[in-house]
Amino acid sequence: MSEAEASGDAYIEHELLEDGVVERRMYQLQLSSAALAEPSLVVLPTGAGKTTVALLVTAARLKREGGKSLFLAPTKPLVEQHAAFYREALSIPDDEIQVFTGDVRPDDRAELWDETTVVVATPQVVENDLIAGRVALDGVTHLTFDECHRATGDYAYNYIAEKYTRQADAPLVTGMTASPGSDKDEILRVCDNIGVSNVEILTENDPSLAEYTHETDVDWKEVDVPDDVLEARDLLNDVVQDRMERLKRLGAVDEARPDVSMKKLLAARGDIQDMMDAGESAGYTAMSVHAEVMKLRHAVEIVETQGVETLVSYFEKLENEARSSGGSKAVKRLMGESKVQEAREIAEEYDGVHPKMDVLRSLVFDELAAADDPRVIVFTEYRDTASTLVDFLDAGDARPVRFVGQANKDGDDGLTQKQQKEVLDSFRSGEENVLVATSVAEEGLDIPEVDLVVFYEPVPSEIRAIQRRGRTGRKRAGRVVVLIAKDTRDEAYFWSARRKEDRMEREIRELKGVEDEINDELDDSQRSLGEFDDGTDEDATDGETDEEGNEDAVTVVADQRETKSKVVRELDTSDIDVTLETLDVGDYVLSDRVAVERKSVEDFLDTLTGGRSLFEQTGDLSSSYARPLLVLEGEREQLYSTGVHPNAVRGALASVVVDYGVPVLFTSGEEETAETLAVVAKREQEESDREVRVHGEKSSATLQEQQEYVVSSIADVGPVTARALLDEFGTVEAVMTATEDELRRAEGVGEKTAVRIREVVASEYDG
Repeated sequence: MSEAEASGDAYIEHELLEDGVVERRMYQLQLSSAALAEPSLVVLPTGAGKTTVALLVTAARLKREGGKSLFLAPTKPLVEQHAAFYREALSIPDDEIQVFTGDVRPDDRAELWDETTVVVATPQVVENDLIAGRVALDGVTHLTFDECHRATGDYAYNYIAEKYTRQADAPLVTGMTASPGSDKDEILRVCDNIGVSNVEILTENDPSLAEYTHETDVDWKEVDVPDDVLEARDLLNDVVQDRMERLKRLGAVDEARPDVSMKKLLAARGDIQDMMDAGESAGYTAMSVHAEVMKLRHAVEIVETQGVETLVSYFEKLENEARSSGGSKAVKRLMGESKVQEAREIAEEYDGVHPKMDVLRSLVFDELAAADDPRVIVFTEYRDTASTLVDFLDAGDARPVRFVGQANKDGDDGLTQKQQKEVLDSFRSGEENVLVATSVAEEGLDIPEVDLVVFYEPVPSEIRAIQRRGRTGRKRAGRVVVLIAKDTRDEAYFWSARRKEDRMEREIRELKGVEDEINDELDDSQRSLGEFDDGTDEDATDGETDEEGNEDAVTVVADQRETKSKVVRELDTSDIDVTLETLDVGDYVLSDRVAVERKSVEDFLDTLTGGRSLFEQTGDLSSSYARPLLVLEGEREQLYSTGVHPNAVRGALASVVVDYGVPVLFTSGEEETAETLAVVAKREQEESDREVRVHGEKSSATLQEQQEYVVSSIADVGPVTARALLDEFGTVEAVMTATEDELRRAEGVGEKTAVRIREVVASEYDG
């Protein structure tokens, strides 16, 4: 290797790369070569160029295999950032590199997909497009998962990875992260979920990174909390102690300490829910008291670690909630508590600032005075604190700006995507030099020359701590300072993150040390993930090929709104062909005669107390399909453990089955619902040879059923009243011509119903 190459002065030459853009770094070339050879997880420190590794793999795959590249990133700012880099670096027309986010209309995405070489997208958008059939992954020759440590639970990455292995003709996956997890099992789980069979890891201490990274000093500064603030904290803890003692008397917790761990508090909530499910009246009281404890603990954390201004803002929000008609009893009791009001008065009358703020101002002002064209990032957990710090730091050479997420929270308007971009552009250019940011700035910000990063409070997550520190030390030496309030949960969070981070580093070193063993495990998981019907099933006949275009595949039509549920994803990754439509009736159509209304237990109970009537929905279902079904999802005991009287629940279920002829199936959750729908759809379409018809009518309605249907549609009288009217008058015609007095002779027909029927029947049509 030449001196020029070793120094990074040379640039990579490639048919699909712009000249003089991609710096030649040997470690990136080596990583991309490994990632080209097999599906790989690339672990690199923040700022070391993970995106460049993905770019090199993409360029090589497009040249060798053709097709298209799909790059997934978890947030819109990251998507825009990566797309801008690809447009700069790839020698293909800019309009062949498209951004897919929720801001692009679904129909436009479907049209652009076929015309695009590189798609950079948020995973939720691609997941929805795959389920809806707007896009297919068969032609994608390289799929990149940015920040792939997110591939846990039900995150969209998992679904897309599995779909990719099923659809792609020439699949290759690259996962990228700076922080894969704190233990080996967690890392292996991420690898399994995205389908990689190889791990490539470089740490900050790797010699190959030495000339491209710079030392980052990490310092932590402890501050003493003022006595007045501690007094307010102690008053709040007194109330916490009282509520914890109540929970103990109710049998919800074993200990009544005010500083009980959050893990135990969350576990207690589960125990309380079990009490409610068992019909224990104490459970309802305990749940309300538990809500008070959680709000109080949050207030204690704020006053200890953030300052009185943030606490005052929090109390104002609670007060507004308590005064509102929909405010919970827990909040109303809390705000009526004398010690809470006393703590609030102390906070409102306190004329000082949290000592962290003075330390922060000294750090920021010293850095701005000492550095040439400096940049500083201040991280905080709370939006209210971010606003307070921007006002506090706005003096002298400091030009602070707030950077928060897009969602509106508790009356605080977030920043739109456009506003976020404007803030970052302004910060990069130096128009503002202090970025006061919440967690939205932790992942992937393209700010290569930040001189100082300040944690206004520690975070208990090792991944978030690593990401925050990674904002500095890229092109010159950087500094990180963590502010810690003594004898508060700041200390616990700090040491928690340190322990997890140390453990993660050990696991990564072990992972490198047993690479062959790990890769054997990954190979097995990759094979299991990649096993799918290749179109050569020995029982297949002509025309029965793969899942794409299989005319004999079992089909389920799902309502568009169901994409938010796991049911659709479970069906789509099985051997069911899912089609999305906007359904007027039901949530799923399984054949020309079977449609399904799906409700969680909570949704079912809501329909009894408000919203669209359960009976209206089941009536529509039974009048449109010969074999309607209602699926109730959740534990059956939950139906009788809420504020709705058990007899009301039983009566509603009886009416659904008896009056409307809709059977009820119970499932334990979304996975079992999907399995149930698949079984019914296969029985209908394979065994009974029925087709799927979205707007099917009852195919075998008797004359009696049709008469009941006509009468029940008048003024929403329903099937029970319709039968009573027909029993009384004998014919539909007689019902239609009856007077109000005559109508009232029928059982269940009162004055209002009679008036409404006559109004519908006799009023002149105004078309």
